[in-house]
Amino acid sequence: MKGVLKLGKIAGIRLEVHWTFTLLLIWIVFLDIQRGGTTYSALMNIVLILLLFFCVILHELGHALTAKRFNINTKKITLLPIGGVASLEKMPEKPGQELIVALAGPAVNVIIAILLFLIVPMKSYFGLDADSLGQLLEAPRLETLLFYLFIANVMLVVFNLIPAFPMDGGRVLRALLAFTMDRARATEIAAGLGQALAVIFFMLGLFFNPFLILIALFIFLAAYSENQMVKQKSLVEGHFVREALLTNITVLHPDHSLEDVFAIILSGTEKDFVVTENEDIVGVLNHKEIIKNAKNGSIKVRSIMNTKFSCMNATDELKEFFHLINKEKQRFFPVTDNTNKLIGAIDAYNVSEFLMLKTNFIAKT
Repeated sequence: MKGVLKLGKIAGIRLEVHWTFTLLLIWIVFLDIQRGGTTYSALMNIVLILLLFFCVILHELGHALTAKRFNINTKKITLLPIGGVASLEKMPEKPGQELIVALAGPAVNVIIAILLFLIVPMKSYFGLDADSLGQLLEAPRLETLLFYLFIANVMLVVFNLIPAFPMDGGRVLRALLAFTMDRARATEIAAGLGQALAVIFFMLGLFFNPFLILIALFIFLAAYSENQMVKQKSLVEGHFVREALLTNITVLHPDHSLEDVFAIILSGTEKDFVVTENEDIVGVLNHKEIIKNAKNGSIKVRSIMNTKFSCMNATDELKEFFHLINKEKQRFFPVTDNTNKLIGAIDAYNVSEFLMLKTNFIAKT
């Protein structure tokens, strides 16, 4: 993701903050000034937001470290104005494992809320009348800040356990449904509830808070994306890479120039290329790198090819392709046989063609 500030690593997981997070802080300060707040109250609000997002990081670490127990790694955790996103390589497909991973995040917030409940003198807040409570909550004190943090963690638990995608509750619902039905159908139900919730948030955002519109769009797109991904995986269940293999490919040499590549592109439909030397696969030349360096036709392939690439085997299950593109952020992979000899390539476009043909065939039969 572009425009991020890297905070470091925890347990090998990168922590990043997206630049739009600063807009949230500016918005909080602006609202405080509008209410007639002071510099001190604005700073307290900023501290509250930072502490809350620290709790969000712990929430996402709960997911990530639990997933690691099932041999699923997490590359990074990114903080956005609407919350945190843990980039897991994949979610466990076994219902029991997904249930544990999905509940791990809210469980962290439950623990934080319990600790805060023990620290903060709750009786001094809950035992007051409405006017006295309002005056106490407006006082910028450490106890008040911790009380707000307690309420925020409780709300995080409640919100995240709403049984709709992409909230944790949606994953919990899918895991529970998957015990009695196939994963694709379970995802469709959870994603449908997520999109319905997004519509409700969108309508509320139009009348009350524009920030809800942003959340609604995120929920709707995330639910749709998850549903489509799981549908694709279900369609390729039992199929192998060799069935969607590109065999008529042009293999480049590291000493080819970009002008040579231009001629190949213009004479056919290929956009990405495997690079070999002495019959060994040494790189992959992606279309975006070709376009990026298009002004320099004399440049050699070896200087712009990607040498950190993954290969697939013809005997791999086709569903592993989706795991790999999510993990590696590539959409084109060389394919080898059991002797590690190059026999072709596979890309997202060809897999989509395979899915379209398979879907049409099923519809007709």
